[in-house]
Amino acid sequence: MSEDNKFAKDYLIFKQGQESLFGENDSVEDGIEKIRSKLSDLTNIKNLHFLLGAGASSDSIPAMAPLIGKVTERVEATQTMTQLAFHPENPSHDELKKRFKSAKDVSPKNLENILGTLYSKREYLKGVGQSDSLNDFLINLIETEIYSSINIDCTSAQAELSLDLYKKLYQKLALRNKDLARVNVFTTNNDLLSETALGFLNINYNNGFSSGLSRTFNPARFSFTFSKKVDPSVEKYEPLENMVYLYKLHGSISWIESDDNSFFNIKEVDVIPNQEPNGKNVLIYPTPLKQNKSLGSPYADLIREFQNKLLLQHGVLIVIGYSFSDEHINNAIYAALAANSSLSVVIFGNYHPSENLTRLTDRRIYQISGEVEVPNVENADPKKEKIHYFNYIVNNFIPDLDRSKDSEILEEFIESMKAVGDKK
Repeated sequence: MSEDNKFAKDYLIFKQGQESLFGENDSVEDGIEKIRSKLSDLTNIKNLHFLLGAGASSDSIPAMAPLIGKVTERVEATQTMTQLAFHPENPSHDELKKRFKSAKDVSPKNLENILGTLYSKREYLKGVGQSDSLNDFLINLIETEIYSSINIDCTSAQAELSLDLYKKLYQKLALRNKDLARVNVFTTNNDLLSETALGFLNINYNNGFSSGLSRTFNPARFSFTFSKKVDPSVEKYEPLENMVYLYKLHGSISWIESDDNSFFNIKEVDVIPNQEPNGKNVLIYPTPLKQNKSLGSPYADLIREFQNKLLLQHGVLIVIGYSFSDEHINNAIYAALAANSSLSVVIFGNYHPSENLTRLTDRRIYQISGEVEVPNVENADPKKEKIHYFNYIVNNFIPDLDRSKDSEILEEFIESMKAVGDKK
């Protein structure tokens, strides 16, 4: 059965509020074209924002289920590590596995809840003046595995697919119409795929850190406009076109706590240790307690920037690969929708019905998900591809933003005239 004979409503979701935007007899091909056309309109709005979650890096960074598997393997192979000097009880390997199993049984598929259980116990014991070195050791073991999974070589074969997608995305976003605001990219990811892709493409980006040998954090830099002089004879400037603003809401493996004399004591470094984290890396590990941790600097400053940007008039937020598991980020989106009537939100993903945004009838909220068949180079049978996955979005839905609407209309007119000429 060809795509032309399949109905979009049976395979795809494209909603505005709770209303489907597909016609009753739209084919899958028609449906994809409708999504593409609407995104072309939305991405030409004055203020364009992206929110990228773990799904955007999932081809290189393990998702939740594989990460739990890696942690479990680490626990099983940690027999000699339990003999470290800071373990006065000198526990057995069986005790370590039993403790991890107890935490894992509470939520076998969610590493956030596993870590949350261990963190909660640590905080309780700290409050009553006690400690549990085995609990602390297990937390350190899990954090080390997470850190190792994030701290990859972004130019390696492991990261090749993800890096190519990031490069395609930023190449499309950077050369935006100069009359529109520069693109804001917010991400919950701690990896360096964005920075690597931007550097490879020689695209300027502002991530809140100063330049120079000691790059320190200063959120005031997000309000800077980077310009070039367009007329040597007069004081005339225009904003840089190849520019992206990058906000890492959960920190980065390249950020460390610093003793430098700066307001925020956060520094960005080039060389990232390959060994276990030393406690100075400024990133939020995935736990239910992360909302509390995000109240400190630099996270509070980054969330405030997120809120402020969403309040700008005539804006759109495109959400890709984000699971809506961060309450502080969700609350910022809810508040912006309540206060800014000109904000639209495009959500890529097939979310649980309990997710607030996907249940609203608000027509400013778009939902896109589904599955299509695409040619398979390996054999004659087509393969299925999720349209809400990062690779399909970048390759098929994000338009080249360096082309203005006028140029698109002109190209369409030329093509239509050619078609008329061919028929004569």
